[in-house]
Amino acid sequence: MTQAQALDILKTGANVFLTGEPGAGKSYTVNAYVRYLRERGIEPAITASTGIAATHIGGMTIHSWSGIGIRDQLDDYTLDKITSSEYVARRIGKTKLLIIDEVSMLGPNVLEMVDAVCRGVRRNHDPFGGLQVVLVGDFFQLPPVQKERVQMPDLKNQDEAEVQLLFGDEEKSKTARFAYESSVWERVSLVPCYLTEQHRQDDDRFLELLAAVRGDRFDEEHLEVLATRRITREQMPAGAPKLYSHNVDVDRVNATELEKLSGQRYDFAMTADGPEKLVVALKKGCLSPEELGLKVGAKVMFTKNKPMEGFVNGTLGTVVKIEGAGGGSFGLGLATPVVETRTGKRIRVEPMDWTVEEDGKVRARVSQLPLRLAWAMTVHKSQGVSLDEAIMDLSQVFEYGQGYVALSRVRRLEGLHLLGWNERAFKVHPLVLARDHDFREASTTAERQFAELEAETLATMHSNFVYACGGKVGAKKEKKEKKVASPQVTKQFILEKKSLQEIAAERKLTLGTIVSHLETLREEDKNIDIDYLKKEAFTPARFKKIADAFLATAKSNPERHLGPVKSKLGVAYNYDEIRLVRLFLWGSVAK
Repeated sequence: MTQAQALDILKTGANVFLTGEPGAGKSYTVNAYVRYLRERGIEPAITASTGIAATHIGGMTIHSWSGIGIRDQLDDYTLDKITSSEYVARRIGKTKLLIIDEVSMLGPNVLEMVDAVCRGVRRNHDPFGGLQVVLVGDFFQLPPVQKERVQMPDLKNQDEAEVQLLFGDEEKSKTARFAYESSVWERVSLVPCYLTEQHRQDDDRFLELLAAVRGDRFDEEHLEVLATRRITREQMPAGAPKLYSHNVDVDRVNATELEKLSGQRYDFAMTADGPEKLVVALKKGCLSPEELGLKVGAKVMFTKNKPMEGFVNGTLGTVVKIEGAGGGSFGLGLATPVVETRTGKRIRVEPMDWTVEEDGKVRARVSQLPLRLAWAMTVHKSQGVSLDEAIMDLSQVFEYGQGYVALSRVRRLEGLHLLGWNERAFKVHPLVLARDHDFREASTTAERQFAELEAETLATMHSNFVYACGGKVGAKKEKKEKKVASPQVTKQFILEKKSLQEIAAERKLTLGTIVSHLETLREEDKNIDIDYLKKEAFTPARFKKIADAFLATAKSNPERHLGPVKSKLGVAYNYDEIRLVRLFLWGSVAK
């Protein structure tokens, strides 16, 4: 199923399980759906199973949202206490639809507790109190934490290792572990939408290897391919991040490498604002640390997306300068690192925000540089990150899916450098393997059924759901913006040779709105000079990549629509920069 097909199903108000392989565009599809809803005045409840996942999508944990906190079970008294909370009742009562990301890391008991709370608050016996529910995740990735101490004979220092999940004998356990094993999963009648496009990897041999791991077909031939990527510690490429299964290895490597660098160390402290519990959750989920120590020469990874400035979550680089540094340690705003990415682009890195939003308003915020030391990171924290290359030590893997998550972080086989592995590294959970077949079959059926609908019928279903949620059909924020913020005002900034960032900041408008103004201005005056913006907005390599995508799709897309080009480029590129390239190349919106 394509992203567009999944979006069409989501817009009908169906309860959906959105899944697919790493890099298939699950997060992109969810974000597109959220934008669609907000344009129509509908604010979804955006949650995730973990703090890290919550920060990726700008939401909060499902535990905080539902009021269940750290509980692993509910009795009648506790349920009544939660549903009687004015704050929880108000939040859940006005919600129209609930999104839960990384559902693969959510135990069945948690899903059932959330269902019970929603039904109690909304006084509705339907699953989740009648909310539209969108569950997002891939059960082949990291599973829910199971708090058991187990014997792992080939782990080093096993007496000290607090291993949290049972591995070898888990299939014999009678205890349900996965969210799909909960009773509410069946009752809520989810439509599986299995995304099949690949937007991260473009290496056919590597894709086949990952598919073999996922399909439990990994054999000696695949092992031989991986063996070609095995290296010794002496052969480790400089600057490539290292993935380990345990935090102790990550902390040791990063601290050691930073200490090796000569020169002044500068410390950047995270700032926070909002209720303590929400701030704590944001800090726990933020990929940037509370205290970030940097030196010139430090290897770093960006932890947020800002494609127009040349970086996304996972972009690697080196600190080449720290501006405004007069000595000593500095808080945010007093010293500014300059990072050179692997493409050669230099980026002056300013603090960014991680927030918890509700009803479109920010309830809590933490601010930090969107960076972390990148000599090493854990496999768990790498989930959701795309890397050009990585060094991996899979010799102490202890979870189903851990090796698969690690391998799928890199885009191509040539970017993979393996120090070692154990027998668990390329195994997937047998129960997930069986259930995945069912999800694929159901997705194929749904795809066929929705394809048979007349376009008018589908549009009516979309409109009916918007009405049911109290939204406005056809409401377009862009039209309102143009009435109070005309392209002619933007033109004055263009004549002054202001940058895109400066125009957006001074006009308090989004970059997307400014790009729309540029399109209008070029239509009105072909000779207006906007070419100076090209150097600011793109590296030569990034501009060429987008231009090549237009050329590659020219035959099937002569009108130069954005969708086919975006599909070819994947999630690392956004629509605004694609629109800009189209404007620079042809000086018009479309043929």
